[in-house]
Amino acid sequence: MRIRYSTEQDGRPVKKAIVYTQDEHGIRVSAVDPKAVYIIESLQSRGYETYIVGGAVRDLILGKSPKDFDIVSAASPTRIKKLFHQARIIGQRFRLVHVRFGTQVFEVSTFRSLKDGLTSNTFGTIEEDVLRRDFTLNALFYDPLKELVVDYVGGIPDIRKKRIRPIIPLATIFNDDPVRMIRALKYAAATGFTLPLPLKWKIKQQAPLLAGISPSRLTEELFKIIHSSSAVQIVEKLISFGVYEFLQPHASHLMKEEAAFRSRYLDSLKRISYEGFKGAPGEALAALLEAYLEGITQWDAEIPDHYKNIFMAARRFILPINPPRVELDQAIRRIFKAHGIIIKKPRLSEWGRRSFPGVLNPGDAPLSPGEPSPQCPRWHAWQSESPAE
Repeated sequence: MRIRYSTEQDGRPVKKAIVYTQDEHGIRVSAVDPKAVYIIESLQSRGYETYIVGGAVRDLILGKSPKDFDIVSAASPTRIKKLFHQARIIGQRFRLVHVRFGTQVFEVSTFRSLKDGLTSNTFGTIEEDVLRRDFTLNALFYDPLKELVVDYVGGIPDIRKKRIRPIIPLATIFNDDPVRMIRALKYAAATGFTLPLPLKWKIKQQAPLLAGISPSRLTEELFKIIHSSSAVQIVEKLISFGVYEFLQPHASHLMKEEAAFRSRYLDSLKRISYEGFKGAPGEALAALLEAYLEGITQWDAEIPDHYKNIFMAARRFILPINPPRVELDQAIRRIFKAHGIIIKKPRLSEWGRRSFPGVLNPGDAPLSPGEPSPQCPRWHAWQSESPAE
């Protein structure tokens, strides 16, 4: 174990981080994607401090295979882009670089500053960047070339104690970004780690803040969940904390009202919660829709009118999330195919908002069962909003 120091203005050395060697952190460099190592080596060779960061480091320490390798560097986005042939800068407020190798994409960010607080979008140092991260288990920096893990916040002891501890003070962590509540519960469900009681209490208290989050961000978070190998465990955790009703208000209401629907809904998610799940187009999204569509559909009705109306009902059911039309189309086709019905792809210009036989229409009473939960403002929006075209 080593200690990383920095120098105060008066010249005194101050302990800043603990640096763990390979025999202490246990990460096998062979478990790291060689392309991620190549990116880091390219940046370090030009003098830029660069690491793998976040969930990938956590998973490597736990002996799991990371799905993604996020990278953070002292290099600016323009300098990063110049080094790699297939790279592009994304984002308007805080720019990131996507470095592409075929279909594989690595996200490379620049250390962010605390100059303007936690919402700052200016570049900074590693010491500032670590304090902007949400939980200690996601705030570790791994250098695969030197095989060192740099820990500024006690992340490795927390992983060993199997606990999720926030870095940002509880008074502000969810006010700044309510989506952190979803992430905290997701990490707890996926790792089996415990949440401290003050953190649990804060999530239950501030869950309504999620009502103000944009559909695009909620869609991104829910897609991460359903494409993980712990989908059903995460959803159950979100339900128990009153958070899932802000991602899927209609499904949450039906689960409260009907035990049979809850069982069918969670059973669908169990089928995609396994390590070998490949995430074929529409497969994960179909798991969110299957229990509902089974309950409103007459499978012997006329096609294709039947399909058109099902699509509209499904779109309304999963609000506020708004997946791409093609993804929703593929999900519904999978459900139809399970009933032996193959749907030819329609021309989108043929789709109207008229009623079709064989299925309940989106505005019919069964699509709005009972009174909306007063704790779920998005339920009202679901009842009044038309499906996006």
